[in-house]
Formats: sequence, structure tokens, C-alpha cells
Amino acid sequence: MLDAVVVGAGPNGLTAAVELARRGFSVALFEAKETVGGGARTEELTLPGFRHDPCSAAHPLGINSPAFRALPLERYGLRWLHPDLPMAHPFPDGTAAVLSRSVAETAASFGPRDAGTYRRLVSPFLPRWDTLVRDFMSLPLTALPRDPVTLARFGLTGLPPSTWLMRRFRDERARTLFAGLVAHVMAPLDGVATSAVGLVFALAAHARGWPVARGGSQSLSDALAAYLKDLGGLIHTDYEIKRLDDLPPARAYVFDTSPTALARIAGFGTAYARYRYGPGVFKIDYALDGPVPWTAPEARTAGTVQIGADTAEIGAALRAAAREDRAPDAPFLITVQPGVADPTRAPEGRHVFWAYGHVPHGWTGDLTDAIERQLERYAPGFRDRVLARATAGPPELAARNANYVGGDIGTGAASGLRLLLRPKPSLFPYATRHPAVYLCSSATPPGPGVHGMSGHNAAKAVWRRLRQT
Repeated sequence: MLDAVVVGAGPNGLTAAVELARRGFSVALFEAKETVGGGARTEELTLPGFRHDPCSAAHPLGINSPAFRALPLERYGLRWLHPDLPMAHPFPDGTAAVLSRSVAETAASFGPRDAGTYRRLVSPFLPRWDTLVRDFMSLPLTALPRDPVTLARFGLTGLPPSTWLMRRFRDERARTLFAGLVAHVMAPLDGVATSAVGLVFALAAHARGWPVARGGSQSLSDALAAYLKDLGGLIHTDYEIKRLDDLPPARAYVFDTSPTALARIAGFGTAYARYRYGPGVFKIDYALDGPVPWTAPEARTAGTVQIGADTAEIGAALRAAAREDRAPDAPFLITVQPGVADPTRAPEGRHVFWAYGHVPHGWTGDLTDAIERQLERYAPGFRDRVLARATAGPPELAARNANYVGGDIGTGAASGLRLLLRPKPSLFPYATRHPAVYLCSSATPPGPGVHGMSGHNAAKAVWRRLRQT
């Protein structure tokens, strides 16, 4: 009998399997797709030689993850590559605010009236970032806080809605960039704890940047898989699990799946019937014959570029996606251009590029024209650079990754308390009604992102139980 079986080889499932194997437990991992990766894959989606990341491409949480930093992933081929700027947010007038590794450079891009405000906002947390991120991402009840004072101070700043925090800024440039940071989790700007979302992304950039993985996000997944195999773990791909009886006998079962899929497989009935999924995304992967022709010079060297004219436009786009009736006319876009740091991703002189906008859950329309109209506002002539495009709306994303129910790449709504209490209010969110079955996907704390901490936290709960039995 195995000690543990893990279902789903996304970053969280891989991390859970590694954490158990490195503590001496026998582990087998089962993945429905032909390769491991989940939200961290790399594929030729458009033309030969153009290597695209179907989901996550830039990794501010990955390079800052306490789980990943504790593993020897560089030994297995992972290389983080940094663009000159982690992120830029251009404006219609051709200027841009930036999120730089330097706090001073970031503050200066906001203008003199908000530079000091921004420095005062981040200065209490940045010197204690490593401890703070460990405490923040390990909650709840998986580890005692190492710095409870800083964590409490962060909570006081981060728990209110981002609309409250943005009142500290006097000009629109700082407010708009911060609103874009919040929108990465597809939460309305006035939601609980959305201030914390923006702060985490900003602090992550200042601490270690927003890098891409050399060769694509698949290299992160492949590094985790190679380490797991060296630890004696077994990986079975192209193996879909429809019920628990499809799995070998084990002392514990850990699921990197959506809660509703877990309920179906484990026979939990209506255990997660009230679980809610969030808005979806419409994503386009591009093969380009050259770099994106951004008007703002800062955007040309940034790995990630946020597109939204101001807080009003970003807020309207988020509200439209949450209404579940029609997509926004001017979608807020998150775009990544890996080629500014990693020229291996495309043939010489060519580039890969992706962009996505928020759409209602399960939306079946085509957002291509709206996305490209937005891009043309900030990069005139963009369409002329397009060699090929691969589009994916909510149905296609859900078919590609079963965790993305209705196109929700966060595996659960992040609005209100759902950002904190995932998958339902509980002091033990990784446990289920069956004592040997656990959940470790992004539907559990600390939530969405390629960081492996949900898998790490769930594995900790599992190994504590296994050592008691």
C-alpha cells in the first residue's frame, strides 16, 4: 500500500507529491493529460518554433514561493530570467507607470505627489518580506507566524478594499497601476482583502521581480517532476480518474482538482454544492514577426504589461465580467511578452506574446476584436505584427484544464470573503469529510497563482496525519 496518492499534476499537486516524498513517504501521482504541468505548461500553439504558455507565463509568486525556494529546482533545469522591468502600465498619452525592482523608480513613475505615499506604503513590509510571505501564504493553522507583529500590520493594511487604500494616492497614475495589480485575481476593486492582493504583487516585484522561466513555464513543472522521480515518486500521465476505485490503495489521497470534481470522484454528493466559481478569461496567444510596438518606451522592456486607461475603466471591466451577461467593451488586459527576457521562445527576431481579458463565467463569445482594439490604443500597428493567433475562451480553457471551470483560472471566485475562506469556512481547509482525502488545489489557501503553497500546506496536513497512524 502506498502512503499517498496525488491526483492532478499541476504546480500544487506536484509540490504536494514532492513534499511527501522528500519526507520518506511512498507517493504516486496521477495526471489525466499526457504531460504534467496544469497551469504551468508550454506548447507550440500557433506556429513551429513558437513556444507559448497556455496559462501562466510570468511568475512573481513562483520565484517568491517559500515552497519552491526550499527545493533544489535549479538542479533540475529551472532558470528564472528577468526582464529589465517586471511590469509596466502604459497610459493613452504615451507615458507609463512602472513596477520596478527599485522602490524609488516605481515611486518616481507615479509623480511627485504620490512618490512618498508609495514609499511609506511598502517600506514597513519589504525588509521583512521573506518572513511575511511565509506567514501570509502558510495560513491557516499550517505554521505559527514567525513575525506576528508584521503579519498583523499587513492585515490591517491589506484587509480593507483596495478602493480604500487607493484613496491615499492623489493622482490617477498610482491608483490605476494598483487597480491593475488587484485585477490579477479577477476580484472587484471594492472586495474584502483586495488591498492585500495589490500589496503582495508589488512587494513580490521589489523583492525578487516578475521573471519568466527559461524555455517556458513547463520547465518549472518538469523540474518538480524530475525531483519527484529522483525521490522515488511515481508519475502516471494520460490516466483520468473518475472515482476513487480507479486509484491504488493508499493511506491518503490528495487532490489537485476543483472542489466539485473532488466531490464527484470521491462520492461526496453535495459537499461543495455552494462553492462558487468566478469570472472566466478570454486568452489569445500570438506569434509576432517582431516586438509589440508599444508607444510607451517602458512597456517595450517590461515582462508584463497591464492595459487599462484608469481605475474607472478597470473597475467597469471587472464589474461587467462579474455580471455574467456580457463581456466588457473595453476589457482590462494582462499581457506577457516573454521574449524581452527569453529569446529562446521564438525564432530569431520573432516573439511570442499573450493577452487575456476578463469575461463572464462560461461565456461563449469572441473577445478577439475587443482585445486587439485595446492593444492598438497602446501599440499602434500591433495587428500588422501578427503572424498567427490561438484563441481560447472559457469553454476551451476548461477543456484544456479541468480545474478552470467556466474559464475561471483561479479555480474559485475571489470576491468578498471567498478570497480568504476557500473552499468553505473552516480551520482545516485542506481536509474533507473523509479522513484520508485532502484537497490541495488553488481552491484552498493561499489561493490562485503558480506558487505551490496550497500543495505544500496540504502535504503538511497529510504528513502529520500519516505520522500519527
